[in-house]
Formats: sequence, C-alpha cells, structure tokens
Amino acid sequence: MRSLFSKERWKTLFYTVSHPADGYYWIRHQDTGSVWIAVLLVVLFSLSFSLNRMYASFVVSDVDPRSVASLQELGGVLLLYLMLCVGNWSVTCLMDGEGRFKDILIAVGYAMLPMIVTFNLATLVSQIIAENEEGFYAIILIIGIGYTAMMMLTGIMQVHNYTLGKTLLTLFLTLFAVFIIIFLVLLIFNFITQIVTFFQSIYYELIFRT
Repeated sequence: MRSLFSKERWKTLFYTVSHPADGYYWIRHQDTGSVWIAVLLVVLFSLSFSLNRMYASFVVSDVDPRSVASLQELGGVLLLYLMLCVGNWSVTCLMDGEGRFKDILIAVGYAMLPMIVTFNLATLVSQIIAENEEGFYAIILIIGIGYTAMMMLTGIMQVHNYTLGKTLLTLFLTLFAVFIIIFLVLLIFNFITQIVTFFQSIYYELIFRT
C-alpha cells in the first residue's frame, strides 16, 4: 500500500505512458511498477466510463442517466480486469512467458490512463459541441481507446519478452481463456444453485410432513 504514495512509482506511470516500451521494460526488470496504482487506475477508468454514460450530452448519447448503475459497472470492470490478467497469465505460463502475474496486472492497469483522460475530456467536450460536430467527440474516444490498446500490446510484449506476432497470438488465446473462465464460473454457479435448490426442496418436504 505504501507504494501508492511513492513519488517514484507515479513518475514511472507517467514515463510509461509517454515511453511505453522503455517504461514496461523497467517495470519488468527493475520492479518499478505498483499493483496498487494499476488497480486504482482501473477503478478510475470505471468511474470515468460511468460518468461519461451519465453526463455526456444528448447530442452524442441516448443513454438514460437513471439506468446507469455505477457500482455494478465498477464490479464488472474489476471482474473483467481480473479475468483478463488471469487468462493471460495462464496462457503465457504455457508459452514460455517471462512476466509474473504482478507484471500483467501492472501492464493492463497502467494502460487505462489514456482512456481515463479521454473519456473525461470527451464528456466535457460533449457539453459544448453542436449536433453536427459529434465527430470531435468520437475522435477523442478513438484516440484514447487506440492508445490504450497500443500500451496494452506493448506491455504484454515487454513483460513476457515476446515478438509482436507471438503477443498477438497470446492476446487471442487470452480472450479464449476468458471465455473458458466465464463458462466454468457459470457452470459452477449453476451446479451450486441446483444443490441449494435440492436441499431446500428436502427441507420444505420435511417441514410439510411434520
């Protein structure tokens, strides 16, 4: 937790955003990153996403602000973040990846910073653009999403010491692993639900008989 307040850790974050290849290299080889900062950035991205859905102008958004459940979206983002990292770690363990689970958490979390900035900026810009100027709003979001994708790709490539081709293959297999994780979680949840329902039916039967 102390690393969250370390000036050097925050300097590493901003250096990584401006120099992704070098930044991620030093994070992997000199342990200059912070998992706490990475998780904080994921939380801030979720909040920025929810704020954008709630407060973006009607010119660019048709979302009813009353339908936005920020806490549910935060839980969903954190769960997706964890599944992506677990999926990537499980795949790279089988493909000679050099990165630790901690490095993957940092690589993905740090990549959220461009989207945090651009989603908030897009929300502000949406308040001042006219009906035929939605392109400016879209360009801001595309820049943020594109830069985040580039940072994530660079981060995974650096922490595992992969080539670009192997990194792309790894990311594809990571998505496949995430689908498997979701399937297994749903299967286990369904199995537990059936067991609970079975014992409830036995309990109610005993109650009615007595």
